[in-house]
Amino acid sequence: MKSKPFCSVLVFALLAGLALFAQESTPPVSGQTPNSTYTPKFKGDPAHSDSEAGALAYMRVVIRAQKRFNKQYGHYATTLAELVHSGSFTKRMVNADRGDYTAGFKGKKDSYILIMTPKNMDAQHRSFYADEDGKIRGDDSKPADANSPVVK
Repeated sequence: MKSKPFCSVLVFALLAGLALFAQESTPPVSGQTPNSTYTPKFKGDPAHSDSEAGALAYMRVVIRAQKRFNKQYGHYATTLAELVHSGSFTKRMVNADRGDYTAGFKGKKDSYILIMTPKNMDAQHRSFYADEDGKIRGDDSKPADANSPVVK
């Protein structure tokens, strides 16, 4: 008879825990993001979201790798695969699928273009563009290009 109250308490605790879990894992209302407040990764971080921060970080790695490659070989890499082991550019970074973004790259020996296109463009997913001048440009309404404003 003593085990019945213990079982009741245990069942109640399990049900309360499940109810809390269900509340925490409820999907956000359509149009809302679960954590819409972006926390900057460093002072002066221009990103509007974690996705943008990742895309911009990828671009900075490619730009640095291209500068290093150009210094070492006297020309830019014509493919992302050529950049492997140049700076911190790794073999996995050759993959164009970058989460919420797709990387695009066109290289010539005297120039290159790197674009990051969001899979869904919105206020937290701008498009980005960079070339051999090393400046990252962005646009929130259309694909970024050489005429887009520099991302600050």
